[in-house]
This record gives sequence, structure tokens and C-alpha cells, in this order.
Amino acid sequence: MLCLTELRYRLVARNPPGREHGGVQIVAGQITVAELSAMAEATFGDLVKAVADVRRGLLAVDAAMHSDLEALLLDAGASQADLWGINLYPAEHGTPGFLEFDSMINLRPGQGNRTRSVEDPAIRVAITELVGRVVVP
Repeated sequence: MLCLTELRYRLVARNPPGREHGGVQIVAGQITVAELSAMAEATFGDLVKAVADVRRGLLAVDAAMHSDLEALLLDAGASQADLWGINLYPAEHGTPGFLEFDSMINLRPGQGNRTRSVEDPAIRVAITELVGRVVVP
């Protein structure tokens, strides 16, 4: 298993041209709305893709696809069952529109999740609480 520093180095090295100094990262502490806004502006304009590791309290952010973030967390020792794809809309921070439960990685019929959303209310609460701790104004 690789440490987070090694994984960050590997992923920054794989970023597309022009993104060498930013990009995919695991947030083990906190990240500001301003940082998320900068990520959004550099990619999709209004959103940042993220994957929440609800068991370990980590958030991987800033990739073109949720599956890249999922792979990063799996390489760092996460369990697939604990990973959920979300979208964050920095301009909507503090409103219900800030967090969107929508990702292809959430399609898990074997876990009872048959849509791109997160159907289990307890998991939705855990993700919401995690994002609330990690993302700060």
C-alpha cells in the first residue's frame, strides 16, 4: 500500500497538460470553498467531482471522473463499499444545492443501490456530515 504523499505525487504527475500543479488530491484535513472554487473554474466551471470515504473520513477531489478518485482511494487502502461519488458546487456553499449525490460509481445493485444517487439515508447523512467537516468557508 502506498502512502498518501506517494499517491499525490503519482496523480499530480498524471494530470493533463496545464494541470501539473493542481488536481487530484485526498483531503485528510480541511479544504476551503475558495480552493474548491478554483478547482471548479479550472475544470467544469461550476462543480468539483469528489469521492467520499465514509469509513475513514476522507474526501478525494478534483478529477475529470469519479472513477479516478475512487481508484486513488482504493490504492490508499479504502474499501469499495465505503466510497461514494458526489459533486460539490462551491458557489452554492451553505445551501442544499452545494452537495449532489450523483455518480456512476454509486451504481451498486449488490449493495442495494440501483441508481447513480445514494439511496441509503444513513449513508447520505454520513456523506453530508463528512463534507461539512472537511469543507470550510
